[in-house]
Amino acid sequence: MSDLSLEVPERYDLVRSMRYLSVVPTDPTLFLGDREAWWATRTPDGPGSVRLRLVSGALCVWAYGPGASWLLSRADAIAGLRDDVSGLAAFDHPLVRKLARTFSGVRIPATGRLFHHVVAAILGQKVTGTEAGRGYRALLRHFAVPVPGPAPARLMMPPDPADVAATPYWQFHPWGVEQKRADTVRRAAAFAARLEKATDSVVATKLLTSVPGIGVWTAAEVVRIAFGDGDAVSVGDYHHKNVVAWALAGEPRGTDERMLELLEPFRGHRGRVVAMLGMGGYAAPRFGPRMPVRSFARF
Repeated sequence: MSDLSLEVPERYDLVRSMRYLSVVPTDPTLFLGDREAWWATRTPDGPGSVRLRLVSGALCVWAYGPGASWLLSRADAIAGLRDDVSGLAAFDHPLVRKLARTFSGVRIPATGRLFHHVVAAILGQKVTGTEAGRGYRALLRHFAVPVPGPAPARLMMPPDPADVAATPYWQFHPWGVEQKRADTVRRAAAFAARLEKATDSVVATKLLTSVPGIGVWTAAEVVRIAFGDGDAVSVGDYHHKNVVAWALAGEPRGTDERMLELLEPFRGHRGRVVAMLGMGGYAAPRFGPRMPVRSFARF
């Protein structure tokens, strides 16, 4: 028997909804299966893991570890069931209306945890997804602790902020992380206790961007899933400006300013629109070589 059973909206898509939590590709703190998801995190009560599974039209929830009670209290938010998508129906744009219908079962989670996501977001700054994922997995292996409960073997816990803050920058080098990102992760770790007290995405964004090395792109990547902020736009992203310009205006290349201009009619759901374009497979035409995949550990 599950610890909790939740009602879900029609066509609710658990796997796509939980995929929002993967800031980097194949995030080890998240496991997605067939109609099932596991997530491991550090709660205010201690480490914990949560299992979510769709069974006969309901979402069954199990939680484990010292953080189990906290995870159960937020299970609906973690699953995206507090996400309000009612405003999407009012948008007068054929493509956005089509995407809203196609992905009507997808919801944005609101985990309530900031440091968990900020580490992966920082490691994703100015590098490819492959590089970011490789560095994040190496970091998690270094700080590995057991995941509470009968979790899948590949599921891993995020690091303890105190341990990260105490780690010298050169320790990050073999993980493919240069000093700039390493120092930013360490500063965020030292600031983690204050970050976790943020009550909404506005406060969190101000706190995050006060940390040297964290800008609006990183903050948006974090608050979107920590607070379920569907309006958070990752300004400065390598791809998003071009995807939005191409999909919404037929322009093969865009700027951040042009992206925000095109997204303005969808205020309140701007980040969600960008995400739906990605889920729909929209991409700008390619005119040059791809961003190279490098390994700083070999420099």
